[in-house]
Amino acid sequence: MRFIFEQIRTGGDRNFAYLIGDREAGEGILVDPSYDPDAVVERSRVQGLTVTHVINTHGHPDHVNGNDRALELTGARLAAYKDAESDPEVSLDDGDELKVGSLSLRFLYTPGHSFDHLVIYLPGQAVAITGDLLFVGKIGGTANDELALEEYESIQRVLRELPPETTIWPGHDYGCRPSSTIGLEIETNPFILAGSPEEFLRLKRDWGEFKVGHGLM
Repeated sequence: MRFIFEQIRTGGDRNFAYLIGDREAGEGILVDPSYDPDAVVERSRVQGLTVTHVINTHGHPDHVNGNDRALELTGARLAAYKDAESDPEVSLDDGDELKVGSLSLRFLYTPGHSFDHLVIYLPGQAVAITGDLLFVGKIGGTANDELALEEYESIQRVLRELPPETTIWPGHDYGCRPSSTIGLEIETNPFILAGSPEEFLRLKRDWGEFKVGHGLM
């Protein structure tokens, strides 16, 4: 197995798509091929991979708007959370695994930012695609306090279950770098440094003021 991993800028709101593959098996998957699915599929062709699945981290329009085109170009199967509005051919739930060649992808159900959010974890490579749950130095937005607390629990679960050396690869380029690690986020992400759910909610409410005060974009 030769591990292939590409982070691909697709436009939109600084969106990222991902290509993951096993070169020896000649198989790969695409994650959130939004806005520019042709370019994402072209990367799989350059790498010599047959795309078996298009996977969505969640169902927001800026992450699924490339699905139909990517599926048309590849003949792949759509995989997403079992209750996603996209009606995926492959239904995923918490703890499910998907094989791509000799690679194993494990899915963590992480609601909050959206009801159908999944984190994609590759334990053998210590890689996690965190979608809009966890960005570099930031986290995903939520519509109300109830959903924010769901997001808090989802983040805490990811921090508990994934080793600190795990690299995280978010759905948008919102941070000071395009990727990070669990360990670095534990040390620097203000939402993770919040010591309680109450502090987390307070920071959510005051985020605009916090960003200005700390020179964040």
